[in-house]
Amino acid sequence: MYFIKTPFWLRLIYRSCIWRKPNQDRVLYLSFDDGPHPEATPFVLEQLSNFDAKASFFCIGKNVQLYPEIYDAILAAGHVVGNHTQNHMNGWKNNTENYIADIQEATKVINSNLFRPPYGRISFSQIKALRLHPTLPQQIMMWDVLSGDFDTNITGEQCANNVIQNAGPGSIVVFHDSAKAMDRLRIALPKVLAHFSKLGYQFKAL
Repeated sequence: MYFIKTPFWLRLIYRSCIWRKPNQDRVLYLSFDDGPHPEATPFVLEQLSNFDAKASFFCIGKNVQLYPEIYDAILAAGHVVGNHTQNHMNGWKNNTENYIADIQEATKVINSNLFRPPYGRISFSQIKALRLHPTLPQQIMMWDVLSGDFDTNITGEQCANNVIQNAGPGSIVVFHDSAKAMDRLRIALPKVLAHFSKLGYQFKAL
């Protein structure tokens, strides 16, 4: 089970995290998790370029090590990167010491003050430990709208509609540049970019 639109009560519980941008202008903040990936990430970069869009890529450290040239291409295109742990670690299933160590390992290849917990799962003790660690990313970036592109039970059209029906000015939207999401991402991302471009939206990085 997952929420397409993040409910108010969840944002309230994790109020120290950033869920959306207080922006009244027509701006969307597209983000992509779990890359870089040799097929999905170049596709995303091409689509973003077609619409003069900037975005944020929350990268897994081990994937950066596998595909450094794709990581460099993200930066060269003017996009923003964030830390998504070294090994896609679930904070609810790991103690704070191991979780922080995994984030720290990822900082060796990802230079960013932004962090997004895999699955959105992080404990309060882990949040506190991040805040107290001056060399680790301090801004915990969550999301306002989840495309659902990781869900193999829905279609790319449904993923696009999830975003189109729920995103608005200041929304942080999550897609995934991963093998699992690719079939749906290939359909959903161009539709979302085209739809909001026609409405006069800009796409900015976090």
